[in-house]
Amino acid sequence: MATELTTSHLMDSTADIKRPPLPQTTGEITNTLNHYYRGELARMTSWRDRIDRTSNWAITVVAALLSVSLSTPSSHHGVLLFGMMLITLLLMIEARRYRFFDVYRARVRQLERSYFAQILAPEAELNPDWALSIAKSLRAPRVLLGYFEAIQRRLRRNYCWMYVILLLAWILKISTPKLQTEGAPQELAHSWSYIVDNAALGPVPGWLVIAMVVLFYASILYGTLHRGPDDGDFAHGEAHV
Repeated sequence: MATELTTSHLMDSTADIKRPPLPQTTGEITNTLNHYYRGELARMTSWRDRIDRTSNWAITVVAALLSVSLSTPSSHHGVLLFGMMLITLLLMIEARRYRFFDVYRARVRQLERSYFAQILAPEAELNPDWALSIAKSLRAPRVLLGYFEAIQRRLRRNYCWMYVILLLAWILKISTPKLQTEGAPQELAHSWSYIVDNAALGPVPGWLVIAMVVLFYASILYGTLHRGPDDGDFAHGEAHV
């Protein structure tokens, strides 16, 4: 009997040693929250840096392809179409990164809005369950934003302007004789058939290329202008990434 009690006591002691102590006093809880806030802020900043890198690469690609395409008449307009595809790939990568960034941004904003702001200016109508949402996210992390919604947000912020620049450069390339290989002296295209012929891409006829570009930019325009309901952090304030 004494042996069983001793064994049970040793097991409980071992469990207590392995289990990290939880904060008990108000000061300990406050100190833990401060350290946790700094940790989440660092993770959010890290993902924000990854988003900025993708945007910087996209801007660099657009500038480089514009220089290559418009600097010489021998450059094919397909370079700009390739640029549209490459920018789309970078947009898809950035949307994935943005979804992870949004998880940590939501936690940080919840702490700022419900804890630190309450310290500075207490409000009676504070949601008492604000910590519960953070605890659920820590126990079972889940992305809060759909993939296509993330694409739309990045389109509205940065990428729509890059697409517009590439489109204008492509139209200028296929409609300006001086930017064609022939080096014609006239300033503007003399007929619609001339533009269609210049838009051809290998065996693909020009009218089909133009139709594909129109459909592609119609989807870009829809994704840029369409706005869903602003829920989550976007319902609080206007300063968002």
